[in-house]
Amino acid sequence: MLPGISLNIKAGTIAGVLGPSGSGKSTLLRSIVGVQRVTSGTVQVLGLAAGSAGLRKRVAFMTQSLSVYRDLTVRENLRYFARILDVPRGRIESVMELVELTRWADREVERLSGGQAARVSLATALLGDPDLLVLDEPTVGLDPVLRQNLWDLFNDLAAQGCTLLVSSHVMDEALHCDELLLLRDGELLASGRPDDLLAHTGAGDLESAFIKMINEEDGR
Repeated sequence: MLPGISLNIKAGTIAGVLGPSGSGKSTLLRSIVGVQRVTSGTVQVLGLAAGSAGLRKRVAFMTQSLSVYRDLTVRENLRYFARILDVPRGRIESVMELVELTRWADREVERLSGGQAARVSLATALLGDPDLLVLDEPTVGLDPVLRQNLWDLFNDLAAQGCTLLVSSHVMDEALHCDELLLLRDGELLASGRPDDLLAHTGAGDLESAFIKMINEEDGR
């Protein structure tokens, strides 16, 4: 259940969807990309109904689990998904360069590290040059260096005009975001810039701010 959530995110920004497990992060993201069954209400994305044919190239989704074929090489995966999206072959090389996978182009995904494999999933999501990139826990299980590398790439994409919606349960990652959406039990607890949320609560870090807002809601 996600009652009455409405999002207005400026183009070219990174919006973080944060909250504990079970708060509704994945459900919200799946609803936005049109793969979640919606039993009531409507979901509009970029002026169209979520999942519409007109959004297939404009909205891309990187799932939490690996979404490419492990027994295929990086290039073979990208060629396969490029045919599905009907994008030019030249886009494959530019995307591999963007996510720094060119040197591993002919290596099977099962022979890559976890961080490299995650970048293959990201590359497939970028093939269509989307206006909105939705990422469900993209850094889960990665070491701090790989996490930072991915966030550097996310910032580069935002600088190029792509809007990113990133879910995470790791509060320190919120500092990488331009705007935060804090979910709890399927409801939007708070939204705003990280600095504004810290100022509002008087907390020293975002995890403390989130806990303080929960306690205020519970009347503690």
